[in-house]
Amino acid sequence: MTPMGKSSKSEPSHVVATNRRARHDYFVEQSLEAGIMLQGAEVKSVRAHHVSITEAYATVAGGEVWLHGMRISPYEPARENPEPTRDRKLLLKAQEISRLDRAVKEKGVTLIPLRMYFSDRGYAKIELGLCRGKRQYDKREAIAERDFERRAQRAMAEREQGR
Repeated sequence: MTPMGKSSKSEPSHVVATNRRARHDYFVEQSLEAGIMLQGAEVKSVRAHHVSITEAYATVAGGEVWLHGMRISPYEPARENPEPTRDRKLLLKAQEISRLDRAVKEKGVTLIPLRMYFSDRGYAKIELGLCRGKRQYDKREAIAERDFERRAQRAMAEREQGR
C-alpha cells in the first residue's frame, strides 16, 4: 500500500488472460487500465481462466468505451449465462474517454486489450493498449532481433559453462 491508502498500479495481482499476439501485430504506444462490467456468472468463469482476448478490440461510441470480440465461456453450474461474445462496457473516466476518442480518430490507431486481471481489491481489470499496426517488414525485423538476442544469450551461457 502506498500513502493515502491507494494500492499501486504497478503489477496486477492475478493475471487471467494475456494477448501475446497484440505485441507481435501492433506497436503499443500507450497502455491504460480500465474496469470492465461483467454479469454474475461471467466473473466466476473469468476467475476460472475461461476467457479469450486474442480477437478482441475496443471502440469509443457515445461517450463510452465498448469491448468487442472478447469470449467468456459459459459457467456450467450457473442457471443463466449471458452471450459468450457479447459487447462489454469498459469503465473509464470521462477525460480518459475523450482522450482515447481523439487518439482513435487518427488513421491506423486502435484500442487492443493486452491482458485481463483481477486487482488487489478483487475487481476485474483490462489493460488497454493504444496501438498502431505493424507492417510485415516490421514483424520480420522484430523476429530477427529476438533471434539475435536469443543466440547472444545462448552464446554467453555456453561461454560461462566453458570456464
